[in-house]
Amino acid sequence: MSQPVLVVRDLVYAYAKHQPVLNGITFSLQSGDRVALMGATGSGKSTLLENMMGLKQPQSGKILVNNIPVETPNLAQIRRFIGFGFQDANDQLFMPTILEDITFGPRNYGVANAIAIDKARELLAEFGLEAFANRSAHELSGGQRRLAALATILALEPDILILDEPTTGLDPGWRRKLAQVLLNWQGKVLLIASHDLRWLGKVTQRALVLSQGKIAIDGEIQPLLKDAVTLEGLGLPVDW
Repeated sequence: MSQPVLVVRDLVYAYAKHQPVLNGITFSLQSGDRVALMGATGSGKSTLLENMMGLKQPQSGKILVNNIPVETPNLAQIRRFIGFGFQDANDQLFMPTILEDITFGPRNYGVANAIAIDKARELLAEFGLEAFANRSAHELSGGQRRLAALATILALEPDILILDEPTTGLDPGWRRKLAQVLLNWQGKVLLIASHDLRWLGKVTQRALVLSQGKIAIDGEIQPLLKDAVTLEGLGLPVDW
C-alpha cells in the first residue's frame, strides 16, 4: 500500500482547564480518499481541522502530511500541500476584486502574474463566475462568494482540500454547483466537515464520525446514511 497522504495518530487536544475535545484520535487518509467528517455540534470537527493546519497545537499525538510532522518549523511547507476553506468565505476574500483574490496566493509564491491570471480565469470559467472577475466580494451572492473563496484555494493546486461547513447559507442550486466543482477536482484527498448529510453523501465515499472526543465510526458513508438509528444516537438525524 502506498504511503498515506495524511496521518493522525493518538491526537489529544483540550482547551485550557477543560476535558479533552479530542481524545486519542487516530486515522489515515490515502490518495483518492473523499471523506466526510461528521459529528454533532461541539464534537470537535473544527478543532480537528485546525490541528491539521497547525492553527492549534495538540497536547499529545502526531499529525503527518506527506510524512512531514505538522509542527511549527514545518508549517510553511505543510500549508503548500493543504488548501483550507473556512466556514465564512469572507475570511478568504479581501482584495479589491475577485480576480485579485484568486491570483494573490500564487503570486505570493512566486508564480508569474500572467500565469496566475490565466489560472484564475480558468477557475472563474469553470465556476461560472467569469462575469464577476473585476467585482468585489461584496457584490457577489453568498453562493458566488463561496465558489470564489474555493477558487482562491484551488489556484494553489493543493494535494489536500479541507472544507469546514462549505454549504452553510447556500440554496439548493449553489449546493449542487459546489458539489459539481468538488466532484471534478483532481487532487489527492478531500475532507469535508459538515452537518449537511445528504449533500455529503453526493461528494464523499467515506465517513469519519466524531463523538465524545473519539472516532465513533470510520466506514462507507452510504450505509451510514441509511442507518437512521445510529445517526440519531450520534445526534445526527439525517432528515433534519
